[in-house]
Amino acid sequence: MKEELIRRLVKIVEEANIAELEISRWGKKLRISKYPTNSAFAGNSNSMHYVIPGPVAPAPPAAQPPAEAKPAAEPKEEAPAARPQKGVEIRSPMVGTFYRAPAPDADPYVEVGDTVQKGQVLCIIEAMKLMNEIEAEFPCKILDILVENAQPVEYNQPLFLVEKL
Repeated sequence: MKEELIRRLVKIVEEANIAELEISRWGKKLRISKYPTNSAFAGNSNSMHYVIPGPVAPAPPAAQPPAEAKPAAEPKEEAPAARPQKGVEIRSPMVGTFYRAPAPDADPYVEVGDTVQKGQVLCIIEAMKLMNEIEAEFPCKILDILVENAQPVEYNQPLFLVEKL
């Protein structure tokens, strides 16, 4: 691919509300990402992988209906279902399928109540047939697992609620 085309694509990714772009042409692949990953492109000579430096923009907040449209009894029903907010959320760095274990018959990487160290694998997110291990960025204790095994997850969706140690 020509350098000018690559520069234009990088600019599009930087300005758009997307975290990653992948293009395949004539047996060559180009992947532009706002965050570093364990890329399968590293060993492929027909591939290029660019990481755009800087923080990833957070996902836009969901639209909230007007307060007056809600019935008065609804907040009382929601209060018991709300998850505790006394911890830190670990969010998904990509869109994919969440897996708690390395194989269907294997034990999960972590359970509620486990203490994990920085760099320890918490889960796997499968994206485009690639298994991406999600690691703890700091030592912590797992307070809650917010996603069911083998469920699809969105970019920036909370996966775990943890307490920093």
